[in-house]
Amino acid sequence: MEVRIVLVDDHGMVRQGLRSLVEKEPGLKIIGEAADGRTAVRICLELKPDLVVMDLTMPELNGMAAAQQILAVHPGIKILVLSMHADRRFVAQTLGAGASGYLVKDNAFEELVKAIQAIMGGQKFLSPQIAALVAEDYKQGLLKEQQSKTPVLSDREREVLQLLAEGHSTKEIAAELSLSGKTIETHRQQIMSKLKLDSVAALTKYAIREGLTSI
Repeated sequence: MEVRIVLVDDHGMVRQGLRSLVEKEPGLKIIGEAADGRTAVRICLELKPDLVVMDLTMPELNGMAAAQQILAVHPGIKILVLSMHADRRFVAQTLGAGASGYLVKDNAFEELVKAIQAIMGGQKFLSPQIAALVAEDYKQGLLKEQQSKTPVLSDREREVLQLLAEGHSTKEIAAELSLSGKTIETHRQQIMSKLKLDSVAALTKYAIREGLTSI
């Protein structure tokens, strides 16, 4: 059975390299590409692929939020996240968002096909160094403790935070999300309150540190 795949990465050269790799494998077919999370959501809702190979850090809408929006409509779509971060926080958040795999970009070309085969076979896939981190966290009971200490933002608040960090004005964010300017300001105030931060600069640093944006 042919596996229909959408590639999502804001770097064209990366998409080209992944496409070349995937197209060499029988039974795998690239049916679409996107350079940002918001476009990825639209394409996936239209094309209904079997699998989305998606960068974690992208403009407009990060991979984690895009995955949540895609899976909310089509829970059967598999998501394989690519990331430059070999970080336990990102792994926990990504798997919590419903992704089926987490592949560190350093190993993407070597492990991509293996990851796709594992995920389409009903398994989870983690890069070896990520698997080691996850195993260590569960062994020591640190993962649950870490998640409990992380300030909880809603999906909408994370979306607004990313756009704020990327320099969009209240008016631009309101238009992008089809909300009123007053609602966006309320979200901004709630985000600052939850994170105990008092400036957009501080919010931007937080968003970069949490992998919501790379700026």
